[in-house]
Amino acid sequence: MKKIIVLLIAFATFSCSNAQKTSFSKEALSETLLATDGSQVAFQDILKKYEGKTLVIEIWASWCGDCVKAMPKIKELQANNPEVAYLFISMDKTADKWKTGIEKHELKGDHFMANDQMKGVFAKAMDVNWIPRYIIVDKTGKIALYKAIETDFDIINETLKKLK
Repeated sequence: MKKIIVLLIAFATFSCSNAQKTSFSKEALSETLLATDGSQVAFQDILKKYEGKTLVIEIWASWCGDCVKAMPKIKELQANNPEVAYLFISMDKTADKWKTGIEKHELKGDHFMANDQMKGVFAKAMDVNWIPRYIIVDKTGKIALYKAIETDFDIINETLKKLK
């Protein structure tokens, strides 16, 4: 049993440490996203709004069952961390479905949509291979947690606690 636990810890540590980045790629930063008002905004310009703040980014889609299941957890996270900013980036196929999803799930925060969904330039630049996906950026603009999914809320909470 001890061997299994040691192997699981080693695997988790190795796979997580390899997947983490501390900054966004130039490609991701220069990619534009659709704003709720219909304008296109470069990701780097979106991030500028959050300088000096801790930021949680959720990459999601209204069609994603795991995203919907995680909504209570993100709302709990927001309630427990009101000083943190929240940015939602949708991988929806249409703006109508994206906007309906925001209203339906009462998502509080800023909202943008990737122009080319899960297999597009932005998703590839952000290494999105699963949603929901969570990224935490610290007050200095450095990525504190790059790859977290809906089963990682303990890690997300721990990371936010360290950044307080």
